[in-house]
Amino acid sequence: MPIRQMKESTEQHLVIKTHLQNSMNQMQKAPTNKTAQNGKGPPPQEPHNTKPHNQTSPPSKNKGRRRGRGGRKFDQGDVCMRPSSRHCTVVNTPVSANPAGALLASTLDGSVENGGNLCGMEMSFPTTSKASSFARRPGFGQVGTKCIVKANHFFAELPEKDLNQYDVTITPEVSSRTVNRAIMEELVRLYRESDLGTRLPAYDGRKSLYTAGELPFAWKEFKIKLVDEEDGINGPKREREYKVVIKFVARANMHHLGQFLAGKRADAPQEALQILDIVLRELSTKRYCPIGRSFFSPDIRMPQRLGDGLESWCGFYQSIRPTQMGLSLNIDMASAAFIEPLPVIDFVAQLLGKDVLSRPLSDSDRVKIKRALRGVKVEVTHRGNVRRKYRVSGLTSQPTRELVFPVDDNSTMKSVVEYFQEMYGFTIQHTHLPCLQVGNQKKANYLPMEACKIVEGQRYTKRLNERQITALLKVTCQRPRDREYDILQTVQQNAYDQDPYAKEFGIKISEKLASVEARILPAPWLKYHEAGKEKDCLPQVGQWNMMNKKMINGMTVSRWACINFSRSVQESVARGFCNELAQMCQVSGMEFNPEPVISIYNARPEQVEKALKHVYHAAMNKTKGKELELLLAILPDNNGSLYGDLKRICETDLGLISQCCLTKHVFKISKQYLANVSLKINVKMGGRNTVLLDAISCRIPLVSDIPTIIFGADVTHPENGEDSSPSIAAVVASQDWPEVTKYAGLVCAQAHRQELIQDLYKTWHDPVRGAVNGGMIRDLLVSFRKATGQKPLRIIFYRSTFF
Repeated sequence: MPIRQMKESTEQHLVIKTHLQNSMNQMQKAPTNKTAQNGKGPPPQEPHNTKPHNQTSPPSKNKGRRRGRGGRKFDQGDVCMRPSSRHCTVVNTPVSANPAGALLASTLDGSVENGGNLCGMEMSFPTTSKASSFARRPGFGQVGTKCIVKANHFFAELPEKDLNQYDVTITPEVSSRTVNRAIMEELVRLYRESDLGTRLPAYDGRKSLYTAGELPFAWKEFKIKLVDEEDGINGPKREREYKVVIKFVARANMHHLGQFLAGKRADAPQEALQILDIVLRELSTKRYCPIGRSFFSPDIRMPQRLGDGLESWCGFYQSIRPTQMGLSLNIDMASAAFIEPLPVIDFVAQLLGKDVLSRPLSDSDRVKIKRALRGVKVEVTHRGNVRRKYRVSGLTSQPTRELVFPVDDNSTMKSVVEYFQEMYGFTIQHTHLPCLQVGNQKKANYLPMEACKIVEGQRYTKRLNERQITALLKVTCQRPRDREYDILQTVQQNAYDQDPYAKEFGIKISEKLASVEARILPAPWLKYHEAGKEKDCLPQVGQWNMMNKKMINGMTVSRWACINFSRSVQESVARGFCNELAQMCQVSGMEFNPEPVISIYNARPEQVEKALKHVYHAAMNKTKGKELELLLAILPDNNGSLYGDLKRICETDLGLISQCCLTKHVFKISKQYLANVSLKINVKMGGRNTVLLDAISCRIPLVSDIPTIIFGADVTHPENGEDSSPSIAAVVASQDWPEVTKYAGLVCAQAHRQELIQDLYKTWHDPVRGAVNGGMIRDLLVSFRKATGQKPLRIIFYRSTFF
């Protein structure tokens, strides 16, 4: 599960600030209105237009808040689960495309967060042969203070050679890219100096072969013999023969790419970019373990244990990109979970969290081991230097000491223990353990656990648990200087100037980070409630706090309960924490009942569903049918799947707003932590903590003059290895013009890896009403109308995607 991302098709761009050219002084000198910009007072509140508006705050009552709130599908405030929610000191800035594919980079203070999904950020070029065409950029920003930043881009020189594409057909057909590459590597080794005319081709692992210059033929057939390393359980390795046909297809238009980079053409030639990308990936594919568009190796950085037999490998992401400054190579660091290359017995001990050598396994243990090892490659260790590799297909239901099998056609039976002793002189010590099954179901073979070791370099494709995700996030979080150092080290280690494929195709890569002009944008003034000592706030260096401030729209919580899943938290401690939190909510501007509906309920994590339903119904009985408005949950610091289960049950079964707190925060009771939690609770309840001063003063361009709705849309795809899970489309829309602070959200599952949002707009035929229009957009427009009393006259739509 690569950690570089939240979404499959997101391009990663790192920006590191190098110097600000006395930017702070310039920021203070530049404005003409001293009162508005020096932090001593808010800007003058002269409205941009004179149109009145009467929707500056939502109703104080909670009735109907769930429709207006609309964001309960995504509740990620309680536990740090995603790369984009953790504190990190790297900024990922997207490329904004213009006729020359402009690279833009801006940063507020040079230490923003590292974006992403617990899944690998891999992006591929469109498979269509049509070139992508981008709208012309209207201009460049003029606001803020100029500065220079470093971006994780390395400029590349466009090759002057003619690049040719050839079609590759391998018979019998092979589905594995690894085997395809092995076949073509053997072909190049045998025929490069003769039939290939000394050309060194680059291969995509599928159907396409690329060369710098023409091959001596337009069509040719080759026969390649390859030894099957994993074939044959007991017999010798089998040699397979393949027929390879190479056929000329087309020449890449490098002149077109040059014109695009020069800004003379608006359509990007994706075929040419794809060839260059494949060429620069060819050597890394041989050196490292490729996963999507990233490469991993235990040699890049020492692997870190994640628990349960897994470890994190460091790697790098690589992609050739067109920018306004020319062609560049985008490099970013990445991490992914791999199965630790342990002896199988040690792996099983880590997986089960107990000693497996002295006690028999339970049925649940066997199921857990079988699920973890199915499909995993192992190598035998009982035959000296002979390290045959096999793929695990299952686990025996019987211990090794009870296993027998026929050794000849006369059905002569022999035990596994006897066979290994007589055949290999290997004494099986732990006969109470089951054997691994390798081979197919018709002819399964047995391998003792203690005679097997997991093969290195196998990526873990299943879902990580909460503890493993936390460990992986700790590994990937870096300061900008450390990340810059790792990226530069990666580029030097890859030595593109010595890359035979880059040399063959005439591609030269700079070893210096690209320097880019950026702007530090002025911070917006924030508006808080008039009852607070500080009514306005100007963030400094991206930071501010809630001291002396009150939420601009604090909600009311009358009916709440607390459930404690942590054994180390006594009831008195939990009660004290809840009292402190209730007081903080009141101080921050909410009306919060200091007493829960029922006493704090203690429960075990494994009984989460039963406990939640008990609290829910007990509270309903106490309040004579009135539903709980809020559930506080105290969780153990290492809570496994508890957090996810709790959110799922509360959101989908009970329709209950929940706020989770970890045990370490309950004991510490930090004022800062309580203030942050109160802000989360208020937003979940439908309130607003702050609004932009320019918004209520009607001074936001293209927003304040007429009723405007702002949409945001994205699609999150399953992690690599998930072949059937749906993609998730999410659309949010503002609901409180002119403040544009509250957003309602809709989430829909759709076809696997479908980037186009299927339910954005849809029509269907109703037997009574006829043609009916609907979809996510219509639902959000209706919600906007109900919340504001107006129809939007302008729509601003943000779509997170890259071509």
